[in-house]
Amino acid sequence: MKKSIAVVIFLLLSLASSAQAPFSGQAEISVITCGPYQGEVYSAFGHSAIRVRDPSTGEDLAFNYGTFTFDPAFYINFPRGDLFYKLGVYPYDRFRDAYIAQNRYVHEQVLDLTDEQTQKVRTYLHRNALPENATYRYDYFYNNCATKVRDVFVMLFGDSIRFDGSYIKTDYTIRELTDSYLAEQPWGDLGIDICLGLPMDKKLAPFEYMFLPDYIESGFDHAKLNGRRIVKRKNIVYKSSREPASFSLLHPWIVFNLFLFGAILLCYYDWKKKKLTKWFDAVLFFVVGLAGVLLVLLWTATDHQAAAKNLNLLWAVPFHVVAAVLLFRPRFYTFVAGYFMITGILSWLTLLLWFFLPQDLNVFLILFNIVLGIRGYTISRLLVPGKLVRS
Repeated sequence: MKKSIAVVIFLLLSLASSAQAPFSGQAEISVITCGPYQGEVYSAFGHSAIRVRDPSTGEDLAFNYGTFTFDPAFYINFPRGDLFYKLGVYPYDRFRDAYIAQNRYVHEQVLDLTDEQTQKVRTYLHRNALPENATYRYDYFYNNCATKVRDVFVMLFGDSIRFDGSYIKTDYTIRELTDSYLAEQPWGDLGIDICLGLPMDKKLAPFEYMFLPDYIESGFDHAKLNGRRIVKRKNIVYKSSREPASFSLLHPWIVFNLFLFGAILLCYYDWKKKKLTKWFDAVLFFVVGLAGVLLVLLWTATDHQAAAKNLNLLWAVPFHVVAAVLLFRPRFYTFVAGYFMITGILSWLTLLLWFFLPQDLNVFLILFNIVLGIRGYTISRLLVPGKLVRS
């Protein structure tokens, strides 16, 4: 705590004197890239920061655009899309050691800047770190802790800085790039794929790849300032050791295969006994319907731009909530049977068109959609007045 207070005091004092006391010839600005950590979904993409160092004055700070206040307001703002992050400032050694402790690589790109350019970046960062300037509206892909690092230099140097994206030979979408970082977190990947819609399937220009820290690093490797390569030298501060990939019996493939197998057995039992297991279908379709309600709200009632036009609504139909309740109302059996016949047909059509849809739906959900299809058909055939007396 005392060290943090000291950093704030230093910032204020250095800002006040920055106009009169330019950097020494030893001063340096660096871009810091930290590797991914699979302990959390948000840390699986790595991290970026800017280091400001001047050995002659002892200044050595990490400017980190990835900090936020985790308080009750966060839980309210997150669903609404009102995500506000801020620029935090830490002693560089403390920042560095926190990532090393998690076995995350740390790379430093020391930039080839003149004293005047160095001072310009330093002054901007110090001003941006003041409480009245530090907070910014966060966007997962277009205004995050990585893009803010890039945009500092774009804003300060304009057309003088050029990021040459010709080294990128792929034409990935946002979703494809995101998926590549979540191979070890299939449930997190599944959740993102369900909640975020068609904007995630936009093909990215090379400049837009830089929403990821790895591409910030490679972007600066291929950048020029006033026609000169901007990276003067590169330091491998810490090289992470390789860790074995974890395995869990709760992997989505295993869970959904078991769920499908159980649903097939239940269908066989229901057809054999001519008796619908309504509690199972009520829970299944009520939960799926609630998921659909959530997707509609994310699309229409929040500022989550990436959640718009979500084709997961082909299977997560909000009306399932009502249909699940009506399963227990015999006077609605005819209507509900017709509804679930349409549900079954929609599920099978979705499966047939799965790999042709403009939105890349998560492959794990194929098995889940099979369950919805067979249960929808089973309900439509067994939930008929005169044939189904009890459940």
